[in-house]
Amino acid sequence: MNPTVSAPRRVAKRSLILLTLNEISGLKVLLDRLPLAEVDECFAVDGGSTDGTVEFLARRGISVVGQSRRGRGQAFQIGVATAQGEHLVFFSPDGNEDPNDIVRLFAKLEEGYDMAIASRFLPGSRNEEDDKRLPLRAWANRAFTWIANRLWNRGPYVTDTINGYRGVTKAAFEGMGIDADGFVVEYQMSIRAMKQRMRVVELPTQESDRIGGMSTAKSLPTGIVFLKFLWRELRMGNGG
Repeated sequence: MNPTVSAPRRVAKRSLILLTLNEISGLKVLLDRLPLAEVDECFAVDGGSTDGTVEFLARRGISVVGQSRRGRGQAFQIGVATAQGEHLVFFSPDGNEDPNDIVRLFAKLEEGYDMAIASRFLPGSRNEEDDKRLPLRAWANRAFTWIANRLWNRGPYVTDTINGYRGVTKAAFEGMGIDADGFVVEYQMSIRAMKQRMRVVELPTQESDRIGGMSTAKSLPTGIVFLKFLWRELRMGNGG
């Protein structure tokens, strides 16, 4: 008699973490497209929505963890601390991020990578500013990405160090010593991963236009914050 062969089973649990701040318009379009059957848990970290986001998620059975202050840095930290899974993917339901990449990001973590980034700059990808004559944010992203690679990366070139659409193992995140606030948190994660020689992989993503609302990352103030952060990381050396 042939022995029964069991189907492959995921060992590490998957936690899908939604990052929200007044995302009711995006949630109404995207929530049903999220692969909730493919994850072990899904919850939101909310930065103080006043547009019905929290109530909408509650009606759909998705728990919400509130932040004591606004900022993506704290949102990432709360998400990691709350998650029960070892493999984490962060998703912002603002329309920019493609829900089809969620399972692909988890799959890369299950292959053994410490962090997986949905890149807007790989061949086959799309950046929201591709159709603009002056894609200033994309240029700034590429510049900061080049600097990080030049200073700290000893592995394959990372093309999109700033995109927040990514997955990471809980152990890797906890080992990074993340303490950044605001939008610089993703850049800090990329730099700390480079400093610590973690395994980072990217996959091409299609960044769509936003659904309602506007980005709160203003170009000039955000650029100044990134420059100050770079100087801080340089002074810290490779310890991080």
